[in-house]
Order: sequence, then structure tokens, then C-alpha cells
Amino acid sequence: MRHPLLTPALALAFCCTAAHAQTVVTIGYAGALTGAQAHFGKDSERGIRLAMDEINASHPLIGGKPVKFELDAQDDGADPRLATTVAQRFADNRVSAVIGHQNSGTSIAVARTYAQQHIAELTPSATNPEFTRLGFDTTFRMLANDDFLGEALSRYVSDTLHAKRVAVVDDRTAYGQGIADVFAKQVQASGDTIVAREYTTDKAFDFAAVLTRVKGANPQVIFFGGMDTQGGPMLKQMRHYAIEAPLIGGDGLCTAEMSKLAGAALDGNLYCADGGRSLAKMPGGPAFAAKFKKTYGEPVQLYAPYAYDAMMAIYQAAVLAQSTKAPDIVSALHRVAFQGVTGSIAFDAHGDLRRPAATISTYHAGNKTALTEVSK
Repeated sequence: MRHPLLTPALALAFCCTAAHAQTVVTIGYAGALTGAQAHFGKDSERGIRLAMDEINASHPLIGGKPVKFELDAQDDGADPRLATTVAQRFADNRVSAVIGHQNSGTSIAVARTYAQQHIAELTPSATNPEFTRLGFDTTFRMLANDDFLGEALSRYVSDTLHAKRVAVVDDRTAYGQGIADVFAKQVQASGDTIVAREYTTDKAFDFAAVLTRVKGANPQVIFFGGMDTQGGPMLKQMRHYAIEAPLIGGDGLCTAEMSKLAGAALDGNLYCADGGRSLAKMPGGPAFAAKFKKTYGEPVQLYAPYAYDAMMAIYQAAVLAQSTKAPDIVSALHRVAFQGVTGSIAFDAHGDLRRPAATISTYHAGNKTALTEVSK
């Protein structure tokens, strides 16, 4: 079957090559495959494998030789210390590129290691702007960053929810603190008031003290910079303490898992922003979702389409360079341009998408519902 991303210019890269031995091209993936954030890590891994299976099924030729892509998936536990060990493994094994790491803290911690080895690092999920502002030409991001998300959310809170009193809580991670700081700055710039600024951790599940202080400030909305693992229980406890303000958050709260984590407290009480279009409005979203569920028996959590496009970007770069060497892929990634599942894939000088988008959503009857889309 002809590959959906195949263009006439790339047609010569595919043919029947059974008579020749294949060169194995190893791509690294690093994310949380165990622990509280494993549903994110496994989601991305599955997206990569879908793309890789499609590429391999079309018998690709790179530099006139048949190649087969293989995935080396490693568990970094969403822990920057463990991530550095994983990154060194990938560097020592001379992988052709890396998809990951999963969160901002891990991605930033290992960026220098990859840069020193001229290995591309494409994150499908880390949104802290610092990741692509470190001065390395090896960092690439597959979705909108926190500057874009924070501004979109602050405008929605002010213009649509008409909230003037805002409380902000973050989990002190690179992701959580980063998006919370951007959001708070935008809120203040719009003339609204931060009535409380509180902190927790990405390991906490009891928010009684934080919520008691927040309730005393009488906010109209509460922003949480963190992941769904804490956001779900926080939303439940907000209802327990009779806090009527809705919870606001970034892509870490905008997941299918939230319906399980927050239960009945979720409906109509959460507004969140994804760093891209809703799955239903992505160019290849509905078809991807159907294929993903058929293959894995589970719905897309959040990041699988971005991980799929990351693998396709690596492949496009390899074909463009006619090389699977890591430095050649880095160079070519700055020149790739194609229509992916998630939208237009082309990178600016920093490695961010040239045309990012964000979707603000809420939940009804446990189902995520898109409210508005913002694009650059």
C-alpha cells in the first residue's frame, strides 16, 4: 500500500527490496513507561510504533539501500536524573534520532547530551519554551509551547469566562511552573488580579492545605500548572471543599484519563488547552484515532498523534538527506515541510513549529468537548 505521506518527489524511496539485506536504523524513545505518568508515555510510544510500522511496510530505500526502522523505547520515569542515564545510553548506542523526552524537566536536562552528539531530540509533549531556547540546533517540538498556551488560556479566562480574580497553583516542575508563570504574567498584563499563588509537587495527592488557602482568597477561577495525575484529585477535593470556581490548565490536564481521575467532579468544571488542534479537527485525526484504537484497543490519550508525526518527520528528514546518520537528520529536519496527522509540520530556527495551534476544551458527561481553536 502506498504510504499516505508519499509525494512524487519521494516515490523513488520505495520499492520491493527483498533481494537485499536491510540496514537497521534505530530511533530512541524516552518517556515514563511506568508510574503515575505511564499513560502519557505509552500513548506516545504507540504513536511512534504506528508510524514506524507504516514506514517499514512500504520497504523504504535511503541512500539507495533498503532500511528498516526499529524503536529502542526506554523508561525515564519522568525523572531528569534517570533521563540523563537514558540519554547517555542513546548517545553511546549512536541512535539516529530520539523522540522524547516526555516532559519539560527531562527534555531540558538531556538536551546538551544530544547536542554534543549531534542527535536530534524531538519532543511530542514537552511545552516549556526553554527547551528550544537553549541554543542547540538539535531540539525540536511537535506542538505549541507554554507561551502560546498560557496566552490563549489567559485570554479565554478574561474574555469568555470574565474572571477578574484568579488563583494560581503549580507543581514546581519545569512544565507546571513554566506554564503557570506564563499564565500569571498574562493575567496581570490584562489587568486582572492574582489573588493567591500556591505550590504543591508532582507527587502530592492531598491538597487540603493549598485549597483551604485558595478558598479564602475567593477566586473566580483556579489555574493549576501540572499533570492530570494531580489535577483529577485536586478537582475532586475542590468540590469537597465547596469551591465553585472552575479549574483551568494546560495540555497536562486535557486528557482522556481525566474522566477517571476526577469522576463526577469533572463535568463543566475544567477548562484546558491542548498544544494543537482537537483530534477531531486534526487533518488526519479521525483516521488516526480509528487506527490507534483498532491496533491497541484503547483511545488516544493525548500525545500519540504528535509522536506519530515526530517519527514521520525523522523519516522525511532521512529521505531528504538520503542518509540515516544522526547529524544529517538534524540538518534536514530544519528543512522538512509536510502535512502530518496533527497539521503542517515545519520548524522555525529554534525548532518550534512555524504554525502552532491551541484548542481550549471542557468536559461534558466525561467526554472532552472542544470550545475554541487559536492559531498563529
